[in-house]
Amino acid sequence: MSGDGLAESRGSLWSAVASLFASSGTLVCCAIPALLVALGAGAALSSLVSVFPQVVWLSEHKEELFLVAGLMMAVAGWLQWRARNAPCPVDPALRSACLRTRTASRRVYLGSVALYLVGGWFAFVQPWLGT
Repeated sequence: MSGDGLAESRGSLWSAVASLFASSGTLVCCAIPALLVALGAGAALSSLVSVFPQVVWLSEHKEELFLVAGLMMAVAGWLQWRARNAPCPVDPALRSACLRTRTASRRVYLGSVALYLVGGWFAFVQPWLGT
């Protein structure tokens, strides 16, 4: 394992941001349209689709979207796990930066997992329940 914990923490932060980006796609594909329809904002959804027709493409390819996002999140989770006990530099300022980066990375990753689960609920579970 590398002795540079700050670099490992930064690497896990970038992977967490990438997983956040991927899981946000699951919200755009499935959760936001479902929420707009549930709130009776079908006109807002149709306006959204007319401005961003890619939303329809994402919805049509939701299985692939969730697969790619899940793979990215698995890699990010593995990097988080690997960097959890990486040594931080001895210098107090660098150690503080290392620990802050590690905490921010963990929070971003957990937020992306939550977004992924919400998107998965609206994409697969909710339609299966039939409500």
